[in-house]
Amino acid sequence: MSILVNIRYTGTGGAARAFADEMMSSGTVDAIRAEEGNLRYEYFAPFDDPETVLLVDIWHDQAALDAHHASPMMERIAELRESYDLHMHVERFASDDSAPDDSAFIRM
Repeated sequence: MSILVNIRYTGTGGAARAFADEMMSSGTVDAIRAEEGNLRYEYFAPFDDPETVLLVDIWHDQAALDAHHASPMMERIAELRESYDLHMHVERFASDDSAPDDSAFIRM
């Protein structure tokens, strides 16, 4: 079972996009992607809201996510988030390994 966490960061004056840019340019995103159990860590920007970015963060399991949350990386992320005065909305989902196969409906 994997854990998907969607985090919408919202600020003003382009702060959310500047935050995502700094996360990427500082190497923080690459370091998180290299953590054991990280399956995806990507930022997206909605077309209709220039003050928000979406982080799609997927972990192999709860233990991997817990290890990430306990890492020194979280302090750096929190400091950076505070420096940009961002607010967060978090949604969390767990995969359902017993879900039906929808591959017939997905174009690859």
